[in-house]
Amino acid sequence: MLIVGLTGSIGMGKSTTAQMFREEGVAVHDSDAAVHAIYRGPQSEAIERAFPGSTRDGVVDRARLAAMTLGRPEEIARLESIVHPLVQELRRAFLAAERERGVAISVVDVPLLYETGAEKAVDKIVVVTASPEIQRERVLARPGMTEEKFSAILARQLPDSQKRERADFVVHTDRGLEAAREEVRAIIAALRQEKN
Repeated sequence: MLIVGLTGSIGMGKSTTAQMFREEGVAVHDSDAAVHAIYRGPQSEAIERAFPGSTRDGVVDRARLAAMTLGRPEEIARLESIVHPLVQELRRAFLAAERERGVAISVVDVPLLYETGAEKAVDKIVVVTASPEIQRERVLARPGMTEEKFSAILARQLPDSQKRERADFVVHTDRGLEAAREEVRAIIAALRQEKN
């Protein structure tokens, strides 16, 4: 089974691209969805112990937790030391199930693929990109997003140009949905050809 890492900086259209892979019949493990599940599950207790007041009714309050960690690298590292191993466990279970099903290609959507060293665990990498102007417009349109938050997030991410240089494939989401969909289809065709 080919394991494909899907990544891209904030606001580049990674979730939309992941959905395009799904629509083409390729299963995708979504790290963001895994984090949401962890924040709602019993593991939220560990986060509450590390960050008192970060949960409400046994569920992590993302806004409170963000306020506790924004611009504080040591706190972000502490949070990641709790969350990342749990996400990796869920990813391993997903890949084991996909192998069991006998599929040829599986995609793992990992926002911080390069930043966490997860690129070592995949066979191919797809980077989702858009122009800096489109990225900024998309991100600042999000509820609760500020210039400060956006800058803090970007500071923790490998620059887009470096991600593209290290990618096997690139999907451009600023050229319209159909153009991006065609790129996804071409990537899947290339991967299937390589697998055969």
